[in-house]
Amino acid sequence: MNLEVQWATLLWMAVSGGILGIAFDSYRVVSGQLRFPRWSVHALDLLYWIAASLFVFRMLYHSNQGELRFYVFLGLFIGVWIYFLFLSVITARFVVMLMRIVKKIYLISVRIFSIFIIAPIIWLLKGIKLLLGFVWVILLFMGRITLLPIWKLLVWALRPLIRKLRIIELAVSVRDRITSIWKRWFGKKED
Repeated sequence: MNLEVQWATLLWMAVSGGILGIAFDSYRVVSGQLRFPRWSVHALDLLYWIAASLFVFRMLYHSNQGELRFYVFLGLFIGVWIYFLFLSVITARFVVMLMRIVKKIYLISVRIFSIFIIAPIIWLLKGIKLLLGFVWVILLFMGRITLLPIWKLLVWALRPLIRKLRIIELAVSVRDRITSIWKRWFGKKED
């Protein structure tokens, strides 16, 4: 492997170390702000390190076909060291600011959703309930005043249907059958 590839690998590893520092600080700030449950912190740490390892080995494979040499670790160390020396505080502040912006956008979105979707649905349901209550009161009032004429009108309107379905004959037949069974089971027995 020539010197140019070694220097390029060292540079790529330094950049990878800086990216790992950014990812670690971002993860640390987010987990601190969101207060993940204690049991999940270990699983998230494991996921971070797996992702970091895959990223580093992908970058290493891209830069020198995956050859692992001392300067690879040196490059990672230099990248992380420079990052934590100069950019760590800026990254943490940026992530906190970004989380505040996302939180405000979320709260505004929830408020807009509540005003434009939930509130009209609630008003509509209350209006329907009020209208149904009003109709129910009118029907009760009308029923008390004109119950007999409405009943006669209903019977007159349904008479063709009752005749066509032969409901009266069916009701008489069922009544006679029930009476017959009742007498057979519970009627007086003659000696």
